[in-house]
Amino acid sequence: MEEEEAYLKSFLEWAAALGISDSQSSDQSESSTRPPSSLGQSLCVSHFPHAGGRGLAAVRNLRKGELILKVPKHALMTSESLMKDQALSTAVRNYPSLSPTQILSVALLREAAKGKSSLWFPYLKQLPRRYDTLASFGQFEMQALQVDDAIWTAERAVGRAELEWRSAIAIMGELELKPHFRSFKAWLWASATISSRTLHVPWDDAGCLCPVGDFFNYSAPGEKQFESEVLRSASSSCSSWYATEESDAEDISANLLRLTDGGYEEEVGAYCFYANRNYRKEEQVLLSYGTYTNLELLEHYGFLLNENPNDKAFIALVPDIYSSCSWPKDSLYIQQSGKPSFAMLCAMRLWATPMNQRKSFGHLAYSGSQLSTANETSVMQRIAKNCHLILENLTTTIEEDFSLLQTIDKMRECHEPMELELGQSTIRGQVHAFLETNGLLNGGVGALHWNGRTRGSVDRWKLAVQWRLKYKQILVDSISYCNGIIDSFTSPDKN
Repeated sequence: MEEEEAYLKSFLEWAAALGISDSQSSDQSESSTRPPSSLGQSLCVSHFPHAGGRGLAAVRNLRKGELILKVPKHALMTSESLMKDQALSTAVRNYPSLSPTQILSVALLREAAKGKSSLWFPYLKQLPRRYDTLASFGQFEMQALQVDDAIWTAERAVGRAELEWRSAIAIMGELELKPHFRSFKAWLWASATISSRTLHVPWDDAGCLCPVGDFFNYSAPGEKQFESEVLRSASSSCSSWYATEESDAEDISANLLRLTDGGYEEEVGAYCFYANRNYRKEEQVLLSYGTYTNLELLEHYGFLLNENPNDKAFIALVPDIYSSCSWPKDSLYIQQSGKPSFAMLCAMRLWATPMNQRKSFGHLAYSGSQLSTANETSVMQRIAKNCHLILENLTTTIEEDFSLLQTIDKMRECHEPMELELGQSTIRGQVHAFLETNGLLNGGVGALHWNGRTRGSVDRWKLAVQWRLKYKQILVDSISYCNGIIDSFTSPDKN
């Protein structure tokens, strides 16, 4: 812990020397009095065990639209900035088929291989040692997702990562990277670093790695970001800290018009971050990377959200539904709340209409209007039936998944070899399969011996179970929603 704090202090000093700042003032006179984890006037590095781990907290009340962090261009790690390495620049020219992301991955591995001699060493020491993106999932973890679409997405991610690695082996050999840094494991680390941490810049399709800026944890667009009932009630009241000097108010009003939480600004030559809402002192300050489902978050970032308003569940529909409408297939889904998407309702209402009447009712269906009580009942019954069939065909129930997650948590918390006490046969079978896959069986379901690889595998297994549980919950909520609509047609209280 002391070593980590020392590295963090060194990193923040390095960042400050590069001009990375959370203050619009250039005055450094107070730097010696700031705590080691403090950036300056707006943010500090903190730990949020139930909300993303390490992140950035407000050291004062922040106003929506306020500039809270500025990272100058020369402090951004990009392919362009790393091409100052002449050997790397020469090697890259010899391999024109490499994608921008592959080039940045190779450059990142070369910097990591330099160790303390790298100018980026303080930053590299702060990067995670491991990521749990789908590309890192093994066969057992992929199958634990249970849903065919999710398994296919994971298999595709692994296949793409392996293909990109194989096509970059030659350049890594030419750069004389040690075998450790040329391995597929190292490639997964580099590519996941880029997938999960890069930000858009206009001059490089691979994006940039942004020291300090990549400490922000994610908030889904539209999600209410409060971590306790106290903060929730406090944030709902209007208090004196909203008031600003007239000049400050003009700046804030202009920044409120921004469509994103941050971006590279040519006029100041820096990546600038803005508060996406009002934050109270000590709250975690969050950043929206964009709109993602939980499966997309898992694929690109290696985590998922307990409450994700942008999550979706796709269910199989009869081919006629797709062919009878002009809606894209990926727009036909069930929302996180359990309600079918607008496009799905339109398409199914049209499908449930007799063929000879579709032309007459098409404009109403595409406008989102209910066509008739009978039509709406048929649509809701079909959706509920499909959800039921999917749930019945999955190998575990919601209740079993909840129990399994509790078992996995017990396994993760154990620091010594343990004897597993298992209840339900379904859970026993899955734990046995996990132990067998990881070579941990010692005469039956026995002692569990931890190492780094095992902990990574159990963490990914937990993510897979969490994802399938949330998928199933959406289906259950959809069944409830559909039955509620059907019941409303027969309710005596219906107006």
